[in-house]
Amino acid sequence: MLLIVVPTAVVALAALVAAVAALRRTTRRGGDVDALPEDVVGLRQEVAALRAEARGALRHVGLVRYDAFADAGGRLSWSIALLDDGGNGVVLTAIHGRSEARSYAKSIAAWRCEQPMSPEEEDAVASAKS
Repeated sequence: MLLIVVPTAVVALAALVAAVAALRRTTRRGGDVDALPEDVVGLRQEVAALRAEARGALRHVGLVRYDAFADAGGRLSWSIALLDDGGNGVVLTAIHGRSEARSYAKSIAAWRCEQPMSPEEEDAVASAKS
């Protein structure tokens, strides 16, 4: 019985010493708590700057695939809208036929295009907006 009690008491004493040491380290850091609000303010400012920077990123994407001609299948034609948070960007369109392919680019400002858009291009912009 003594062989069990003595090692258990030694382990308990070691755990107590470790707990007291950890408690002392925690209370010594009490001075750093005053610096916490400054760190939080700095982090909030950094997050706000990153959000402002991300507004200009092309984050809204809409893709529409379709058959441009009745004799060409496989939905090889496509229109893709690449827009930022303000709806500014571009719509790219590739129309694939049996013997040729054409591509177009149209600029978009505030979710609108000055040039006439095809229904597929309009669908791509609407998909990017939602």
